[in-house]
Amino acid sequence: MSIVHKIGRRKTSVARVYVKPGTGNITINKKDSKAYFGTDVLVYKINQPFILTETVGQYDVTVNVFGGGITGQAEAIRMGLSRAMCEINEEFRGMLKPHGLLTRDARMVERKKPGQKKARKRFQFSKR
Repeated sequence: MSIVHKIGRRKTSVARVYVKPGTGNITINKKDSKAYFGTDVLVYKINQPFILTETVGQYDVTVNVFGGGITGQAEAIRMGLSRAMCEINEEFRGMLKPHGLLTRDARMVERKKPGQKKARKRFQFSKR
């Protein structure tokens, strides 16, 4: 099997994920996943597709990710990995889909409107 390439997106983050058979190394922007994401929660989010499909330590992952914050990047990587796992084995789709890992989360930051303080917050109204 050759390298599988997939793209995952979340908010303004875009992750290009490359999966190949290996020993379970996850490299993100030329750094180890634990070094790139400081918290265990974000590292768990990245490993979620492997945990659900029971393939921990079977694939090496290389990721190029840019844009957004660390949470958006982690979820973009998770989506890219989930898509790659589905291409590797079609049976994984049934394991990942109920957990919502194959659904693109379309929620984006709402834009600021003119004449308002923020997207929804308005300036203080004075009757008199």
